[in-house]
Amino acid sequence: MKLFRHLKTVVAGLSLGIALAAQAQDKPPLRLIVGFAPGGSTDTVARVIADKLRGPLGQPVIVENKPGAGGRLAAEALKNSAPDGQTYMIAPNATGVFQALLYPVSVLRYDLLNDLAPVAVLVSYPLALAVGTKTGVDNVKEYVAYVKGKPERGMFGSAGLGGHTHFSGLQLAKAAGVELNVVPYKGNGPLAIDLLGGQVPAGIMTAGDIAQHQKTGDVKLIGVFGAERSPLLPEVPTLIEQGYNVDTGNAWIGMWAPAKTPKAELDRMQAALKQVLDLPDVRDLLINKQTMQPDFRPAAELDKLQRKELAYWGPVIKSTGFKPEQ
Repeated sequence: MKLFRHLKTVVAGLSLGIALAAQAQDKPPLRLIVGFAPGGSTDTVARVIADKLRGPLGQPVIVENKPGAGGRLAAEALKNSAPDGQTYMIAPNATGVFQALLYPVSVLRYDLLNDLAPVAVLVSYPLALAVGTKTGVDNVKEYVAYVKGKPERGMFGSAGLGGHTHFSGLQLAKAAGVELNVVPYKGNGPLAIDLLGGQVPAGIMTAGDIAQHQKTGDVKLIGVFGAERSPLLPEVPTLIEQGYNVDTGNAWIGMWAPAKTPKAELDRMQAALKQVLDLPDVRDLLINKQTMQPDFRPAAELDKLQRKELAYWGPVIKSTGFKPEQ
């Protein structure tokens, strides 16, 4: 009799699972738009999350890559999507904040604060100043002396123009009293290759894209740009610790929805994201493989964060005189 009851329980559980799976298949796939090519850090975060969201949301989740224009094409696509809770964008603050400051709405074809609804912050991660071993530099003071000794050495690689790393480098130059010229790359991958090969003496970049090479002794991470040391790189001091008053903060990746998406849908997604980012295997992958800190913060905090960064970086960018190509 006990065996019979056990079998009934197992069959009932299987039936429920099959019913839920069928229900999930009946729902259209939920879209996560990413404004970069597959394989980058933003795409990786999106795919890790998409894989796990299926469970709590009860429907398929797909990643749709729309690379180009620093993420602007993805943001425009999000704006033009139906506000029905079935389409979201995952993007770094370089897309949300810096694009909004560099280009007028007539070029962007969307307004960050009015056309896109914040959903949540997903992860944050340190930006680091990395130098090649050929420089013989071990810290930021030595790097500044290295540049002052031969001004032609005053160049740093960045994953493109007009982003967080570009302007962080200019802030360092101002604090150190040296001239640093940016060498733009199409992403951190090509920059890492040239840094390892000695074609560029320094790079300011997402720490996770270069940290593995510090372990092998091929490069050195000599400073991070946040106010405090990153728990992901506890051995790397901040620039402030080394005597340079530069705090340009961590980079981060967030999620947005089209404006006017129902609050119930935003709440549903927030609850699912919090659940996913608390999963041990997701945390392990993000922390140990991507050098990213799971950092769930709800919509109100994302909105506050993007407004704070817009206010901080606006005058900084204006003071540099940098004008992007339209």
